[in-house]
Amino acid sequence: MNILLLGRVFFESIRQALQQLLSNKLRTFLSLLGITIGIWCVIMVFSVIDSLEGSIQNSFQQLGDDLVFVSPFPWAQMDEENFYKYLRRPQPDHRDFKAIKKHAKNARIVTYNVMLGSGVAESSTGMAEGTAFFAITEDYKDMFDLEFFQGRYFAPLEFYKGTNQAILGHDVVEALFPNDKNPVGKYFKVKGQKLQVIGVLKKEGKDLLNPTNFDEVIFVPYNTARKFVNVMNSARTQGRTSITVRPEEGVSIDQLKDELTGVLRAERKLKPREENNFSLNTLSLLAGIIESVFGVIRFAGFFIGIFAIIVGVFNVANIMFVSVKERTNLIGIKKALGAKRYIILIEFLIESVVLCLIGGALGLVLVYLASLAATSYAEFDIFLSYKNAFIGLGASTVAGIIAGIVPAFRAANMVPVEAIRA
Repeated sequence: MNILLLGRVFFESIRQALQQLLSNKLRTFLSLLGITIGIWCVIMVFSVIDSLEGSIQNSFQQLGDDLVFVSPFPWAQMDEENFYKYLRRPQPDHRDFKAIKKHAKNARIVTYNVMLGSGVAESSTGMAEGTAFFAITEDYKDMFDLEFFQGRYFAPLEFYKGTNQAILGHDVVEALFPNDKNPVGKYFKVKGQKLQVIGVLKKEGKDLLNPTNFDEVIFVPYNTARKFVNVMNSARTQGRTSITVRPEEGVSIDQLKDELTGVLRAERKLKPREENNFSLNTLSLLAGIIESVFGVIRFAGFFIGIFAIIVGVFNVANIMFVSVKERTNLIGIKKALGAKRYIILIEFLIESVVLCLIGGALGLVLVYLASLAATSYAEFDIFLSYKNAFIGLGASTVAGIIAGIVPAFRAANMVPVEAIRA
């Protein structure tokens, strides 16, 4: 019997909440606006951060979490005091690459690439502007899992001889050969050199962590670049070189870093008391930095959203006080007919929660629509997860309980005779 009674109270409370919503639309809309904006602020920030984290985790999986990057700058300890000290450090060069390749027994794959600048590439049928021009070594394909739409990768002999051949990103091909379904074997010019297309990479899309957007690149063998660019000139290649190392199976990152430290110190002839003039970075360091930034953004979004929700709670409480006042006579009659205090209390609490859930649901709808709009501009997909939707509805429920508790107690504690007379 009690369960049936509670069920009737539940559905009656929902009906009365909807009645309140429809009886004075403008008042209810303004009152629920705070809840809607608050839920939108909190859940939108959470959705953006979760989507960003998901995209970064996907990038980690694609690149692999076992890569070591040789760089003058440490990723985790960058500060203004040491910036100029790091700036004076030598760039990783081809001699470092050869030393690691020869002496690092724990290294399974070692790659070296030089960014030769960006510029205009031209063919007889089109032009590609702003393309990134890279010289790469033989194992670059295996290191970064290059996938081909057409054609192939460079052969070992082509690396050795430095043939005038190139691999193009998807966007570059579309600009150079807009009406050609198979550009493999065709020629184009870049930086005054005539190159033949031997491969076209699959369209990749934007990747937050990959330092190179493979859709907009031109790859040539390292020895090819040496024929028309002085890649050994440290001033010319300042900030444009990169060495990446992947360990052998079963070798830890720390073991690899220890070995690389010894190899590079020997190659650069550093004395025992001299500090390293290089840094060995891993993606885990970058993940720690990103996580700390996410924490600050989460807190800021939560802080802003809580204020909006608090405003919404007061507004909903105002609706509930008005509702209690308007139904004082009815409350008195119910109590005179035997309605228990807890029934009245539950009735108004459910009504308050329903109103807040409506405001929270509107906030989630706005989050969903904003996510769809933002995805077209962002470099990653933004989505509303089930977890964040439940968080939004849970926050709305808590807000409803807080907003309705005082009006509900006031209604439950009314004296029947006085309520009927009122």
